[in-house]
Amino acid sequence: MKKLLLFVVLCILINSLTEAKKFKDGEKPKWAKKDIRDFSDADMERLLEQWEEDDDPLEPDELPEHLRPPPSIDMGSVDTSDPENILKLSKKGRTLMSFVSVNGNPTREETEDITKLWQTSLWNNHIQAERYLIDDNRAIFMFKDGAHAWEAKDFLVEQERCLHVSIENKEYKGKHNRDEL
Repeated sequence: MKKLLLFVVLCILINSLTEAKKFKDGEKPKWAKKDIRDFSDADMERLLEQWEEDDDPLEPDELPEHLRPPPSIDMGSVDTSDPENILKLSKKGRTLMSFVSVNGNPTREETEDITKLWQTSLWNNHIQAERYLIDDNRAIFMFKDGAHAWEAKDFLVEQERCLHVSIENKEYKGKHNRDEL
């Protein structure tokens, strides 16, 4: 049954790829003769494939993040005694999220104000982070360049109201934390 399903999907895929090829002048496929308002999603997809057929490939920095080549790491120049340094280098240029908790029992508005202040401080230090509240005392800081997350962590754990920061499933306790974990 699975082989039959795989065969059918493969046939449909091959058929759709062959129909998306360019045609000679005056020779249009049946789907291209339809009124544009009657195009289905499949017709629009074929049109897009035909449109992009002769385009030059995108530069690596213009590709979506999941299609970019991973950053190359020169292990000879890396201090292997610090695993965080290796992790930081491997996340360079990749999106990374860190979770930050505010200590005490803050209201949502208080957490909003505190994390907004932290975000502004990070931006003033040229660390670009987007902030999203996920709970009354938790926020996500999203970094477009993951290497900046550890610099931000160093700043955040020094803050008086920081309970802890979590990056890549590792928690870093705030320096002024009163063992609320």
